[in-house]
Amino acid sequence: MEATLTGPIMYLLIVWGIVTATFLALLLWRSILTTHEDDQLCIDAAGELVAQEQRELIAKITRLSKPIATSGITAGALLLVIAGMWLYEGLKSF
Repeated sequence: MEATLTGPIMYLLIVWGIVTATFLALLLWRSILTTHEDDQLCIDAAGELVAQEQRELIAKITRLSKPIATSGITAGALLLVIAGMWLYEGLKSF
């Protein structure tokens, strides 16, 4: 088993760890941003500043959706590649 975790599989595990950590950090950041989002705002002329802040917050959350999806898909694909390589190495030595 130790022999299969050297070489390319080890490097892929390191890359997968970095991508997964990035994915989780982005999810955490989006979660923090959404806690500051209000569901409804009663806005009058004096509340325009609050409305602008909410629009900016929603724009930030929207911009995070593509990096979150990309890093999640990349982490999943890397995990599948690592599992396939590990199984291939195991079957080859069997």
